[in-house]
Amino acid sequence: MKQYPADFWNERYTEKEYVYGTQPNVFFKEQLDQLVAGNVLLPAEGEGRNAVYAALQGWDVVAFDISTSGKVKAMQLSAAQKVVVDYQVTSVLDFKTDIKFDTIGLCYTHFPIEIRKDAFQHLLKFLKTNGTVIFEAFAKAQLGKPSGGPKNFGMLFSIEEIKDEFPELEFKLLEEKTIELSEGNYHKGKAEVIRFIGIKK
Repeated sequence: MKQYPADFWNERYTEKEYVYGTQPNVFFKEQLDQLVAGNVLLPAEGEGRNAVYAALQGWDVVAFDISTSGKVKAMQLSAAQKVVVDYQVTSVLDFKTDIKFDTIGLCYTHFPIEIRKDAFQHLLKFLKTNGTVIFEAFAKAQLGKPSGGPKNFGMLFSIEEIKDEFPELEFKLLEEKTIELSEGNYHKGKAEVIRFIGIKK
């Protein structure tokens, strides 16, 4: 993944602070809280804030990221909160498990455009029929804004791309909106995002 290789994220996650904070993503938390706890998959989970929150709510959590530094921070956070998270270091296309999940949380999973659809199709194989996807990521309109996100236009999302890249889902919610981000030093300020709740057909 040339735009965001493991060494980029390893360097970012070696910072002393939790660079996106220790609290869960607001939309992920709101939506997860409406579901009955089961098992959840969290790709590109970074320092573990969403994984630890889910575990605290009684979910069985599997998470992964390409960053070993991210895993170290996630394990420190889970230990501090006295919860267990199954956290693997792997790329998205190399991720494997025998588990079928009730929910997948995709929070700012900006994979390179050349693998993105394949990556999402790969992940959806691990979601149960009638399982839920919770998604929030930066929209195309975010490009150039100082509140975070990739500087590569192709890694940002449009509504049309979402529909194309998640054909198995029935969308209960799919919207582009302006929000106020407050997630550590790198997600801060007004931001243009796409959010969706999708159910696997």
